Amino acid sequence: MQYKNEKTLHLIKEFGKTIKLKRETLTKKSQTLLAYEYELDSGNLSRIENGKIDPKLTMLWRIAEALDIPLSELIRSLEDKLGNSFHITEQ
Repeated sequence: MQYKNEKTLHLIKEFGKTIKLKRETLTKKSQTLLAYEYELDSGNLSRIENGKIDPKLTMLWRIAEALDIPLSELIRSLEDKLGNSFHITEQ
């Protein structure tokens, strides 16, 4: 298992919250329904939204497609939420 520092864990948790908010506001669909319609693993989607796992790029791309937005919009939303002062590495 790869070690994850507090900042990395915070990033994963906030990204999950961002995905959940987009799912709820853009699609109004449950995790289960969205996962079923787009052939996503509902357990993984739940763990991603709850900040329990660090998703792979391909999974993030598929989630963005299910939300009908570009992946860059998800990233931008996370950047806006965290602000310019957030850095994973020590500055």
